Order: sequence, then structure tokens, then C-alpha cells
Amino acid sequence: MAHITWEGPYCQDSGNCFRLGTDAAGNGYIAVNGLEEHPLTDSIDALRALILDIKAGRADHLLV
Repeated sequence: MAHITWEGPYCQDSGNCFRLGTDAAGNGYIAVNGLEEHPLTDSIDALRALILDIKAGRADHLLV
């Protein structure tokens, strides 16, 4: 697996925390905080769109 540089965790009020990461090849990763060994990978733009939707309340059901 590529070396992933993780950002600090993003947490909602209920404690659902996730982290974003990138590798040297420009791939984007998202993982539940503490479970970074099993990340979801996609383009950085796709993951950014997902995070923005979660923050806007349009995808809260994904964090349950």
C-alpha cells in the first residue's frame, strides 16, 4: 500500500470521526478515525465533494 499522509480527524457532534489522506500519486483516501488501515480510496475531488455534502447535511445518513 502507498504511504498515506493523513489529515487531522473531522468529527461531528455525535462523535463520528473520519480522516482524509493523500499519497504521492495524488490519490485521495477517507477512513473512519482509528481504522486508517482500511480506507476508501477515490479521486481527491470525489472525496472532497463527499465531505462537503456531509458538512452541508446532505449525506449525514452515511455516517450512521
